[in-house]
Amino acid sequence: MSWHAQLQLDYRLEAGKTVARHSHNGPLRVLQSLYPEGDAICHNVLVHPPGGLVGGDTLELEITAESGTHGLITTPGATRFYRSASEPAVQRTRIRLAGNSRLEWLPLEAICYNQCIAENLLTLQLAPDAEFMGWDVSALGLPLAAQPFEAGSLLQHIEVPGVWLERGRIQAHDQRLLDGPAGMAGQRCLAALFFVAGSKIERARREQALELARNVITEHPLRQFAGATSPDGQVIVLRLLAPVVEPAMDLVRRVWALWRAHFWGLSAQSPRIWST
Repeated sequence: MSWHAQLQLDYRLEAGKTVARHSHNGPLRVLQSLYPEGDAICHNVLVHPPGGLVGGDTLELEITAESGTHGLITTPGATRFYRSASEPAVQRTRIRLAGNSRLEWLPLEAICYNQCIAENLLTLQLAPDAEFMGWDVSALGLPLAAQPFEAGSLLQHIEVPGVWLERGRIQAHDQRLLDGPAGMAGQRCLAALFFVAGSKIERARREQALELARNVITEHPLRQFAGATSPDGQVIVLRLLAPVVEPAMDLVRRVWALWRAHFWGLSAQSPRIWST
């Protein structure tokens, strides 16, 4: 039996407090809103009770933020794409931010099990003066558990319409891509951290963010497989490859903390669920 789950999550400003209002259909939930940083920033955890997706499953997430709000969204564990017989398993996330709003999209990793057919799609629409920071971390197989990614595929799609598009399909049989020096060079985890603005980011602000990221990369064990660029005046991206998830997540969290302080003057307030 295939699952089709939908979640609508809306951040609204009520008496100076960012409040999350949500509705759902199917096995997709939002846990209690938390305010470890005060009323201005609302932390939420998305939960998918089945624990993973198989062929034919679809998760649809619609997230909006009104002017003046700041939401932070994470997950309690990895998103797991399991073996598919023929149909893809799809997670589709659409985020729309009004002017002068902020959103942090910080899910834990997506794990692509052997023989999965996975599609992970993210679309962002930002009004002028809105700002977004998020990451995507994907693991191909479970190398440490001797479960390699030998068959199947991952379609990755990240888009800011009219501004930035990254789309690619990784096929398990494409050894030139997976193991070639111009491809993933034998690494089995790929990740990106991205800061996106609804308007052009002032050049000095953008250059300083790149410098902060590159300083961390220089001292990190993944320095050979990481880089920070600005493909558009509204977008800054840290990209990296790693053998497994843990060092990749360590690097994106380090840069996220620095960018949070740089762009918003906020300390790195890690969601409580990460330490449980």
